Amino acid sequence: MMLAATGEQLTVDGLADRLNLPRNHVAKVVQRLQREGLVATTRGRNGGVGLSEAARHVSAGHVVRRLEGEAEVVRCDEPPCPLQRACRLRGALRVAQEAFFTTLDAVPLSDLVARPTGPVLLSLM
Repeated sequence: MMLAATGEQLTVDGLADRLNLPRNHVAKVVQRLQREGLVATTRGRNGGVGLSEAARHVSAGHVVRRLEGEAEVVRCDEPPCPLQRACRLRGALRVAQEAFFTTLDAVPLSDLVARPTGPVLLSLM
């Protein structure tokens, strides 16, 4: 969200400082976002991290799916649950999870940094 709000490249150190997070954690997140094609990185003296062109057009649902996956909320198979054949919770959780993703699919990344959020993010700089 910070990268989307600024529209500029920031360094990992700069992101860590602004977000008050450990540098190593931010570096790992940036690597993951780069592998997912959501950020672009540039090495060197004028390098940094910026939002990729593709990320400008994705939904919050897409980002969450890429980072968190779509695995079921509960795992009933390992170890096998004794209620597995008669349980109604698993189905209800599947419906709830799909509703969660459907809701986030309707939220473009650009909306996450619109007023009032964007100016607050920029004030962290």
